[in-house]
Amino acid sequence: MKKNVFYVMFLLFVAVSCNRDELQNQVTETEVAQKDPLNAKQINGKINESIKSTGNFSWTKSSDHLVWSAIFQGNKVASIGFGSTKDDFDRSLSSNNEQIQNEILALIEKYEGKEKSRILLNADKYLNQIDVAIEKQETVIALRKMKNIRYLEPADYHYFENESKFNGTAKSSGSSGCGFESTALNAADYTTVTPNAKAPWSFYKHNITNAWSYSTGAGVTIGLIDSGVSPEQSLLGSSFNNGLSSGRTISKVGVHVDSVWPWATGYDGPNDQCGHGTSMASAMAAPRNNQGQPVGVAYNANLIAYRAATNVVLDGYHEQNGVKIAFTELANNNSVKIISMSMGHIFSVGKIEDGVKYAYSKGKLIFCAGGTSTSFTTFVGVIFPAWMPETQAITGVKENTSNQKCDVCHSGAEIDFTYQMERASGNSVPVLSYYNAQTDYVGGSSVATASTAGIAALVWSKNPSWTREQVLNKMRQSATYYPSPNSDYGYGNVNVLQAVQ
Repeated sequence: MKKNVFYVMFLLFVAVSCNRDELQNQVTETEVAQKDPLNAKQINGKINESIKSTGNFSWTKSSDHLVWSAIFQGNKVASIGFGSTKDDFDRSLSSNNEQIQNEILALIEKYEGKEKSRILLNADKYLNQIDVAIEKQETVIALRKMKNIRYLEPADYHYFENESKFNGTAKSSGSSGCGFESTALNAADYTTVTPNAKAPWSFYKHNITNAWSYSTGAGVTIGLIDSGVSPEQSLLGSSFNNGLSSGRTISKVGVHVDSVWPWATGYDGPNDQCGHGTSMASAMAAPRNNQGQPVGVAYNANLIAYRAATNVVLDGYHEQNGVKIAFTELANNNSVKIISMSMGHIFSVGKIEDGVKYAYSKGKLIFCAGGTSTSFTTFVGVIFPAWMPETQAITGVKENTSNQKCDVCHSGAEIDFTYQMERASGNSVPVLSYYNAQTDYVGGSSVATASTAGIAALVWSKNPSWTREQVLNKMRQSATYYPSPNSDYGYGNVNVLQAVQ
């Protein structure tokens, strides 16, 4: 769906942000003297000041008072990453993780005056990460002095929701990237291929249809982290093996809790209640069907689709926690080779960083969307977690170009590959609709990411014994700017036929 672009909105102000190292050289009394927490408008203002002056924002580099204020205004819940070093995120590799965790909880008990049962909300079973209830500023100050804490962040602060409330220009996460509409496809935007499937125009630009003579993605499993997959679309359900697609599986998993309260439990199921995840699943792996519907890039690949969030903006406890869980579970699934996520945030989230690093450590090839916004924010660079070195950042470009971003896409030094998804006419990529026998268009860096994950599946299927790096190198060698990547568009567009030959 054309409206299903990856919305990332924010307001930029002027000023400078504080550096945590500088703040730690100040006397503790300066922090404690600020007895009252900042309100949400003040917190967002400081975040925006940092983005304007430095290009980014980090809780780690923020003052104790700002971090505590955001925790206080975010249901008094904090996320703590711990370990002996900054890269000590894997519990299975940390012999002293229980000791460190208990030391942290003991300190919180001391300052908060509460029992452990009222403090610990969640202890991740794979990561050195916990979620805790904190009310007092003194607790935050004491925790941030501990040498074994990698990060301490608010776990349920809603930046986007507050931007919308106080400034009226940035939209909240309420409907970002979502839509259930269907659109009849323009005949110029597809070509019919056997047995009666619609191959999107973008496939020909990347030589995907010719590449199918060598690989269709068979034997490769892609993990999709998004808003789920529609129960109303049988081609992404009971008819996943329709037409020339055969011998593969689709699994749907729900790890999202539909509640405004961080302490609520109970997943709300795998079904897409947004529409975005359905579009991504279609772009990467819809069957080469006989029903006159769009086909996906890797039409014989297996798919495991996680409903991890309500929409594409990861702006709250359950969204961020769901994504973390999805990354760790897909990391531990030996059948999964590729993970694709077209969601994110404008600043880093520690628990998601840990999840990405954990999946990367298990050999997964991770693709993340570089960012999509409305026109007034398209000058913004690559978003989180696409900017992480463990991920491949993807953005969308205009037809017949490799260095002209789509009207709503982001670009920047962290981009690794591009995908042509915007026609001169303004139309984007045809996909399956949320509903049976209906079609739609989808654009932005979201569909560019899902399609590139499908391309990786074609390459890996052709070379099943290859490692992640071998697959990536082949994609790079088959792309526009190899061997010298473009400063804003990475290696550019992949010639998929060349990549599978």
